[in-house]
Amino acid sequence: MMDKEGLKQKIIQEAKGLESYIIQTRRYIHMHPETLYEEENTATFIESELGKIGLQSQRIVGTGVLAVIEGSSKGNTTALRADIDALNILEENFTDYKSQIEGKMHACGHDAHSACLLGAAKLMYKYREQLSGSIKLLFQPAEEGGGGAKKIVEENHLKDVDTIFGIHVWNPLPSGVIGIRKGPVFASSDRFEIKIIGKGGHAAAPQQTVDPTSVLVDIYNALQKLIPREVDPFEQTVLSLPVLMASDAHNIIPNQAIIQGTLRTMNSAVRKYLIQRIEQIVEGYCVAWRCKGITEFDPMAYPAVINDEKTVDNITPLLQDVGQIVNMDQTMVGEDFSFYLQETKGAFITLGIQNKEKGVIHPHHHPKFNVDESVLWKGTAIYALMGFYHFFYDNL
Repeated sequence: MMDKEGLKQKIIQEAKGLESYIIQTRRYIHMHPETLYEEENTATFIESELGKIGLQSQRIVGTGVLAVIEGSSKGNTTALRADIDALNILEENFTDYKSQIEGKMHACGHDAHSACLLGAAKLMYKYREQLSGSIKLLFQPAEEGGGGAKKIVEENHLKDVDTIFGIHVWNPLPSGVIGIRKGPVFASSDRFEIKIIGKGGHAAAPQQTVDPTSVLVDIYNALQKLIPREVDPFEQTVLSLPVLMASDAHNIIPNQAIIQGTLRTMNSAVRKYLIQRIEQIVEGYCVAWRCKGITEFDPMAYPAVINDEKTVDNITPLLQDVGQIVNMDQTMVGEDFSFYLQETKGAFITLGIQNKEKGVIHPHHHPKFNVDESVLWKGTAIYALMGFYHFFYDNL
């Protein structure tokens, strides 16, 4: 049995040695992006790469892939997640590995996550004799709005998992810097639509109508007052209403008007309160102006990502030899890794990929988003070290 320090250093050194493999794998996936629940070719590629390592795999939630690395004896189960889906974005980069699928692009870095976990699978399989227990590799579809993590939980793939880890390449951080934070990290994400149903007619005779557009304006303004007037200013909360739809002609009062928005919170109690208040405000204004109001929240809402504090304390010394560690800033971005952390303890880790000298400056979901590939080996090292979390944990 290898000592803990020896295994840690071997993983870090050999992850660096896999740099070429990780980059080429990331580029292949980047060139062939597939969006939520359509990741058939991506899953087939991942299955093939796992098979080359010597790992059997199975499909989960349709286009996801699960593989298990068994240790030399029984023990805890650690899960590692990489999301695999792309976005409906037309890529504007001009690289040799530009997306070959018109209108689809890996604009959030999931191609990098998949490549890093495949690299880590090589290392973890090589040193599996050091492992007591097992490591589950979750290549998850549909993070971008499809709640793939929720479906994986519903299929009971986490029922035997003691600890879970995920990584996200992160543009706000400089290349190679590792971001970790205790407690809430990513916000809950709720999408909603408000329908205001009135009575349409000619714009020259408004008295013959029940104009939903005037009610839309009142509701919009009222909702904008919710956070500054009813929420503690120290709470991280965002309410945005970017979609307003009504008539498509200057002389027509429509039958209905629509508001679409998003609510982001870190505190579940605040989230519950604001959802209730949004519904009350819509109902109140619609009753006052003889309209019918319907408020619908998307059932696929992402809870906040809340890292287990003790787990973060444990992994920090393990990762210090991989790169500089910083206390990551909280973000109002949503992330469905939250569903896993509702089932078991774990942590979500970020890896900085911003490099101004290389022009890697554009934010996630931008058509010119890219990553500094020279630091992706660190993602492989992080995944592999986290895979052996319970091996190292006894000494922490």
